[in-house]
Amino acid sequence: MGVPCAFVGSAFMLNTGTTLKKIRKKSAMPGNLVERAYHLTLDQILRGELPLGAVISRRSLAEKFGMSFIPVTGALQRLERDGLLESRPRAGTRVKIPSVEETQSRFEMREALECQSARLCAERSSLQERLDLKRSAEQMDVLSARTAANGLDKELRFAEQTYHTELHMKIAVYARSEALRAAIENTHVLVFNWLFNTAIGVVVLPEGFHQQLIEVIVSGDPDVAEAAMRAHVRYGAANALRAVSPESNGRWRARR
Repeated sequence: MGVPCAFVGSAFMLNTGTTLKKIRKKSAMPGNLVERAYHLTLDQILRGELPLGAVISRRSLAEKFGMSFIPVTGALQRLERDGLLESRPRAGTRVKIPSVEETQSRFEMREALECQSARLCAERSSLQERLDLKRSAEQMDVLSARTAANGLDKELRFAEQTYHTELHMKIAVYARSEALRAAIENTHVLVFNWLFNTAIGVVVLPEGFHQQLIEVIVSGDPDVAEAAMRAHVRYGAANALRAVSPESNGRWRARR
């Protein structure tokens, strides 16, 4: 799974050190139209321009992206495999509306992976990496406060979610477990968190929300770090579960 033009990472995730410029450059390479269509569509989903339940028009996307149906179709098939879209015979394709059970399952997976990530980061991260995490958490909380105060600014909200994903992937990278980092990336737990946050809208987080988490992780106690991450993830899960629409099987029709 790739990263949208303004998103981060491989699959849905960010490999720390991968810049958005590199992603955009790769997507724009000749002969890579499916990849480009994939990133552009994902970008629209994560920005909320294609919200949960939005019916996807291949024709509109092809016209908007300046390409034929073929790469757009390939991109939509890939997004469906990734769990972001869903299709029905003779109905069409839409942005998937997750059920309560699916949402709960996503957060259970995220909790399991990120709690272990926090444990290992507490044990293995260097002093320089811990200082980096503290700086990033401080910047994250400043950005979250700005977003809460300017809730209608979609670009600011997008920037907040981008930075949030980067921060959590840094924890995974500094845990020094390639298998764990890959699992977080390949299960897409952070991108679905991003998607849920976009659907929820602006949430006013407790003051110093991310700084408190990082302070515990960099303290070096793996048990306390795990507990802090568990509480952190469950806080987000509660908000997401409240936002999931019970009408996930509402009417929808094809738009080609």
